[in-house]
This record gives sequence, C-alpha cells and structure tokens, in this order.
Amino acid sequence: LFTGMVLSVQMAGVLTKYGAAFSIGGIVTIAMGRELGPVLCGVVLAGRCGAAITAELGTMRVTEQIDALRCMAVNPVAYLVVPRMVACMTMLPVLNVFGVAIGIVGAMLVAALKDGVSAYTFFHSIQVFCGTEDISAGIIKSVIFGMIVALVGCDRGMTCDAGAEGVGKATTQSVVYSIVMLFAANYLLSSVLF
Repeated sequence: LFTGMVLSVQMAGVLTKYGAAFSIGGIVTIAMGRELGPVLCGVVLAGRCGAAITAELGTMRVTEQIDALRCMAVNPVAYLVVPRMVACMTMLPVLNVFGVAIGIVGAMLVAALKDGVSAYTFFHSIQVFCGTEDISAGIIKSVIFGMIVALVGCDRGMTCDAGAEGVGKATTQSVVYSIVMLFAANYLLSSVLF
C-alpha cells in the first residue's frame, strides 16, 4: 500500500505539471507489477517464512530428528524440503497479486486526493499502457523467488551448526542470503523477460 502511495507521490506531481496525468496509473502498475511487487513480497517472505523454515529445520537437525528420519528410511528432502518449496512457490504469486493490487489502490488514492486525478483516468491509463505480460512477468518472477527463499531456508536449516547459536546464525544467514539472491535473480529475470 505504502509503496504504491510513494510512487504516486513521486510521479503524480511531476506528470500533472507537464500534462501527463493520464499516464500515472499505467506507470505505477508497470512498476508494481514488473518489479516492486515481486521483489518486496519476496523480501517479506524471506524475512518471515524463510527464517521460520530455517529455524524449524535447524532445530530438527540439532535434536537429531532429521537423522531419525533417515534411520526410518524416509528421505528428508522429499519429506521436509519439497512441501515447503511447493508451498512457497504457490503462495508467493498469490501474495504478489494481492500486493500489487493493494499498491495500485494506494497509488490511485494518493493521485486522486493529492493531485486531483480521477479514478477513471487512473484506471483507464492502466488499460491503455499495461498488458497482461506486465503482470504475468511479475508472477513468473514470484514463483522463482518463492523457490529461492524455500531452498535457501531449507539448506541453511539442514546444514546449521549444533546448538542454539548455530540455529540463530543459520536463520540470520538464511534471510540475508535469500534477499541477496532475490535481487540477483531479479536482475537476471528482468534481463530475460524484458
């Protein structure tokens, strides 16, 4: 919401000044749909779910529950990693769609209240300037970002050092590595998709 509002504050005044208020909605939607929505939702997922995955699997490793799974002939990757990865890859695109929609509404409110851009003008510019590829590219990115967050979280959790200190370090590493990898993947995916 606030990211969309900030985009509108930054652009609406300038675009209105130069007579281009009709393009505010399209610009905000492209920025949110292609870049900001997937990246910000990925960062939130890394901070919340990536850290939780790492802490959970790290605790299981420290208490030898993962070794117990191996002793029972249960593959820990299939039992612990795959469901978390599928969940992140499924839910981050949903979170992204909600995040982009909420950001667009926030931008529309600021453009209407601060600069007098009507809701019709705002949404009409979305229809004119935006295509399905702008949103679908963001959804494709968010699927990849979900996979990155889950894999980094699982890797850090399943390879952490023993003790509470090891779990804490692994959790911190998980968040930092995930965010850095999200930004790197965002650059690569943007280069390929656009």
